[in-house]
Amino acid sequence: MQKCKEICMQLLFALCACISILAVILICLFLFSNGVPAIGEIGAGSFLLGEKWKPLENQFGIFPMIIGSIYVTAGAVLVGVPIGILCAVFLARFCPPRLHKLLKPAIDLLAGIPSIVYGFFGLVVIVPLMQTLFGGSGKGILTASLLLGIMILPTIISVTETSIRAVPESYYEGALALGATKERSVFCAVMPGARSGITAGVILGTGRAIGETMAVVMVAGNSAVMPDSLLSGVRTLTANIVLEMGYAADLHRDALIATAVVLFVFILIINLLFSLLKRKEG
Repeated sequence: MQKCKEICMQLLFALCACISILAVILICLFLFSNGVPAIGEIGAGSFLLGEKWKPLENQFGIFPMIIGSIYVTAGAVLVGVPIGILCAVFLARFCPPRLHKLLKPAIDLLAGIPSIVYGFFGLVVIVPLMQTLFGGSGKGILTASLLLGIMILPTIISVTETSIRAVPESYYEGALALGATKERSVFCAVMPGARSGITAGVILGTGRAIGETMAVVMVAGNSAVMPDSLLSGVRTLTANIVLEMGYAADLHRDALIATAVVLFVFILIINLLFSLLKRKEG
């Protein structure tokens, strides 16, 4: 009977894995079967390097959106990663137990807040602050980066804290025994041991920053032009799709699907780069 249960559970797990793989394959087939022909019709150079997005004139250049996505994502990583990692170190090694019981649920709650709520917060708090400090509309790369940096914090903090706690206590105690201070023991002995998990947290946070849509739409300005400063309005690849897919047709619709293909490849390249960096460090 026990053997039968084990076989059934193995089959169930294998079925779930196959369904997941099948879903990824179907998504890839849909994207590439609709997007690649559109890229061929428009022209790969005109599509990827063109600076004008004017669907009514059959001009489909997404280079400003690519640059906008890179700038916003890089800004979010610069804001969210250092704060997230340091916060995780504090929670794992320096935070008093009573305070941890208050902070941990609050951080978990941040992960459950819908992106539209984050967008509304950015619209009514961060945008007016940017208007006061720098003038202009307040919507642009800097505003979107700050908001996305806040949004990726829960992911980075949770994964990093778990990784730090998973490091054997002997690493920390050995460093103390050799005369290192508490801070030095944490950052020079424990943190290198948690490098794999920290990298995973950064990858997950970066993936969320790249794929975020609604919050970015509300605070980025959505201008399909090349940005010339951190305060310039930009349109990301995800925002371009969500803003126009509702009324797009024919080549315009296919061009938006091709934009999704570029976004898919973009995320894949970033994950591969992180994997190569992780393997090199290992």
